[in-house]
Amino acid sequence: MNGPDAWTLLREFTDARIALGRSGASLPTREVLNFGLAHAQARDAIHQPFDSESLAQQLHTLGLKTLEAHSAAADRHIYLNRPDLGRKLSDESREMLAAHRPPAHDLLLVIGDGLSSHAVHRQSVGLITALLPYLDTLGLSLGPIVLAHQSRVALGDDIGETLGSKAVAILIGERPGLSSPDSLGVYLTWKPARQRIESERNCISNIRPEGLNYEAAAFKLAWLLEQAFLRRLTGVQLKDESDNPALHGRVTPRITS
Repeated sequence: MNGPDAWTLLREFTDARIALGRSGASLPTREVLNFGLAHAQARDAIHQPFDSESLAQQLHTLGLKTLEAHSAAADRHIYLNRPDLGRKLSDESREMLAAHRPPAHDLLLVIGDGLSSHAVHRQSVGLITALLPYLDTLGLSLGPIVLAHQSRVALGDDIGETLGSKAVAILIGERPGLSSPDSLGVYLTWKPARQRIESERNCISNIRPEGLNYEAAAFKLAWLLEQAFLRRLTGVQLKDESDNPALHGRVTPRITS
């Protein structure tokens, strides 16, 4: 008697493309079509326009102010071919942000389209909603939320420096995978500046209902924020140990039903 197929059992625990079966020497037609659909969804996520106006309206209902900015990449084609231009503000946006520099504040949140506007539209407001109570607990003041077009991760540091923020967290659409075209990432930088490098940021990845949910991601970000303001640093010197209750400070996971 044959036992259960171990690969089929593993499929219950992952979205990875395993145990697809076969038809002769090829994949079954069903799986070929599923692959084509997943690939199309990933491409659509990259090219979907960033609807910053809709996001601004949702954030305004939470009582949050917004600003809008553009990177030096003038359009999506340039953005995809010139990553360096997505890492810095356009001259016009830098001048506009400088003219609207807010009063002294602790944290700046940037929402950037990145490589998946779909992820930003689906996940960013939910994450921010879960984060706000933690900011109250920590007593951190929040600057206006900046909605950034054609953005790479480093654009958050440019924006944070321009607005004089103590720390910046950019919520950005991650590179779509064949099973996750809507995954959001967060990158946190203490004392943002255009000269910052990758090792000076902390990253929280795979934020979506099927991955790291909003409450869990908000707690991780709040824990990192508390430690960043205590130690005055981020990056490789700040390890995410939020899973260790012995190291919890003022922020602890909120119990939700």
